[in-house]
Amino acid sequence: MAKTGNLYARIEPDIKEQAEAILDTLGISVSSAINMFYRQIILQRGIPFSMKLPDLGQMSAAELDAELEKGYEDLMAGRVKPAVQVFADIRKDYGV
Repeated sequence: MAKTGNLYARIEPDIKEQAEAILDTLGISVSSAINMFYRQIILQRGIPFSMKLPDLGQMSAAELDAELEKGYEDLMAGRVKPAVQVFADIRKDYGV
């Protein structure tokens, strides 16, 4: 067996559970999936999937309205945080 290294990561519990259920269905261990992901990073010389914000200029009026409605619903339901708290959370999560 090849030498291995350890990887420690913090994952949201619900994300971890959902991903592991899918991997289990596929018959792939978490370690194998992470190994595949890292190999793809090397092969692609970057993240192996698109990472970009939606281009609001490309959205139809209905799509834009739906996105704005989601934001409004979050606001009305109290699912909001001050920007200062959001940035503090990001710094804490990423050790910045």
